[in-house]
Amino acid sequence: MTPQRNTGAGAEAELPEYAGHYRLEERLGSGGMGVVHLARSTSGMKVAVKVVHAQFARDPEFRGRFHQEVAAARRVSGAFTAPVVDADPEAERPWMATLFIPGSTLAEQVKRNGPMRSGELRRLMAGLAEALRDIHRVGVVHRDLKPSNVLLAEDGPKVIDFGISRPKDSELRTETGKLIGTPPFMAPEQFRRPREVGPAADIFALGSVMVHAATGRGPFDSDSPYVVAYQVVHDEPDLTGVPGNLAPLVVRCLAKEPEDRPTPDELMRELRSVAASYDTQAFIPSQRALEETEAEPTGSEGAEGAEEPAQAPARAEARPRSRRRRVALAVGALVVVLSGGAVLATQLPGENDPGRDARGDAGGSQSASPAFTPWSTRPAKGSTGAGTGTGTGGMPQCTYDARRLLCVQSGLVSALDASDGRVLWRHVLTDDDGPSQAPVLSGGLAQVITHSGKRMEALDPASGVTRWQRDLSDYPGVRSVGGTLLLTAADDTVTGVDAATGKSVWSRRIPGLDEPYFTAFPKDPLAYVSSTSDDGRTRITAVDPATGKVRWDERLSGTLRLVGTTDGSLVLLSQGADYGTVDAVVRYHPQDKVSLRVKLGVALQEAQATVQGHRVYLLAFDGSLVAVDMALGKQAWSLQTAVSRGSVATADGEHVYFSAADGRLLAVDSEKGKLVGQTALRLGANSDEVVATLPAPEAVDGHVYAGAPDGTVFAVDGRDPADW
Repeated sequence: MTPQRNTGAGAEAELPEYAGHYRLEERLGSGGMGVVHLARSTSGMKVAVKVVHAQFARDPEFRGRFHQEVAAARRVSGAFTAPVVDADPEAERPWMATLFIPGSTLAEQVKRNGPMRSGELRRLMAGLAEALRDIHRVGVVHRDLKPSNVLLAEDGPKVIDFGISRPKDSELRTETGKLIGTPPFMAPEQFRRPREVGPAADIFALGSVMVHAATGRGPFDSDSPYVVAYQVVHDEPDLTGVPGNLAPLVVRCLAKEPEDRPTPDELMRELRSVAASYDTQAFIPSQRALEETEAEPTGSEGAEGAEEPAQAPARAEARPRSRRRRVALAVGALVVVLSGGAVLATQLPGENDPGRDARGDAGGSQSASPAFTPWSTRPAKGSTGAGTGTGTGGMPQCTYDARRLLCVQSGLVSALDASDGRVLWRHVLTDDDGPSQAPVLSGGLAQVITHSGKRMEALDPASGVTRWQRDLSDYPGVRSVGGTLLLTAADDTVTGVDAATGKSVWSRRIPGLDEPYFTAFPKDPLAYVSSTSDDGRTRITAVDPATGKVRWDERLSGTLRLVGTTDGSLVLLSQGADYGTVDAVVRYHPQDKVSLRVKLGVALQEAQATVQGHRVYLLAFDGSLVAVDMALGKQAWSLQTAVSRGSVATADGEHVYFSAADGRLLAVDSEKGKLVGQTALRLGANSDEVVATLPAPEAVDGHVYAGAPDGTVFAVDGRDPADW
């Protein structure tokens, strides 16, 4: 490929062929800082590469500002921006590569098609509020939100171009007398006191952007930027043409004083009340979903001293298919704070369960197998999702066992019939302490560890009755492997406990146990200990959990994290030089001591991995989903899902499933790497909070089960995700 040529003169006339190892294929546009190109990585992934203008590359102040842009973009990369995949601010021509996201800008859309309709405007405003919430959460102020910096992607609006953004902790300050921004979309304080510009300035810009989207002009309109500046500071905005249900919110955004403007979280809450049926998917072709009709469960049960008796469970009825609607690919996450109540196990053998969700399913298919109807249940009656209060709310975490789902929430353990979601029993925990993870099946019992990590209860999966309990105060590490529980004390002594009886069967020290944690995987009879030395080597020790004896002990090159096993081999992730990055997948066979290393096309940040046969699926915190084929020794595909901080993925051979923080379950074709289905949003009451980890879905016999922030457990037919 010959270098692309520009019509300009001088050093800018001939553009480079490569930026780093990214081959520049097509010029997408040019701005004040540089030229943006469509490019491809070595693996073929499309990226957008901004290459700084030649005349600015020699300016130390400009280089400092570009450094700031890269830092800001990296801090906010996620579901609502274009994630940064690589950058070199120190290059002769500094450059930055972000994920290429197809779509027109809001400015192009309005110019081409005219003002947006009311429903589109609501969704646009919600998407921008979510984007600013994530941007501000990491301490960055964009300072130049305008229609040309809003990209209308398939999965919703993306905020791009952080060229003049400023982290709150940045040492780079606006110079006296120099205005930074685009006048029609600048806040009054950007003209009056630019050194004091904060997050509220972006909210003002959001209001101006919404007026432009609704009318094709700004709220302060003039050919002269000086007149516009005066109007922004002194005049009231012109909202003629803005829909009446949105105008009050836009007015609040355009308040003259920063403290009078709403926060992104307040905007999202207001938008939910503006139209209860609105969803945040604006620009993707409609997907089938089911009508949201919900009956609040009644009654009370599962707490010590409850006056009303348990009522029998009612069979859920599936909702009729109603209409096509759009579903968001990215929404902020939620906090789950686990807490509990008093001990109570209740068998519910009847036909009417007040804890059932009358909706019946999660937006699933009515054309699924006749033997299975999608369903949805709230195991904790009255739960409205994640929250910080005590009681039995929160996001359910479930484990599949013999046609049952064993689920935990804040202070509650319950069993659901996997075929229709009926609640079979509930067990409320003691001491206001909730479960810290989904129940672990070991020794024929459901092992439940409380949130504080100080107690284990072993429950009968069929009845919820406690078979034995154990104090874990002296054991910071607990791991279940087969029928044995491995308890690690503070002095690194490991005790093997029979999971069926709770009795100790052996106790010893394990070589290489630098931290009190074992790693184990389903269907693998061994437990593993791993540690990394200062010389960059990783020690892996395999232990027989039944006896505590070491089976083998190896030292491997590199900083490695064990994530699975397959066909007698270990699967590990290679950690990059930067903290939290993954740059390769490694397979190691301990019998013949042979390793295979497959390098990723682009390093992933904070990636979680799942192993299914010879495939390894990695989901990064920014939504990048990558499939690596260890049999072929290469990366199979890469997909940007736009789901920020998703769950660990689950795979069944045909699809890869994972949960989003907004309650959606997503399905990706495991061979093609294409998103093929997603359920409706299931937001909880506190949708402006952040959840630490999301429970992974369970895929069994063609059905997929997941928990959501609104307190529901739901099931869909995994064989036809396009019909969810």
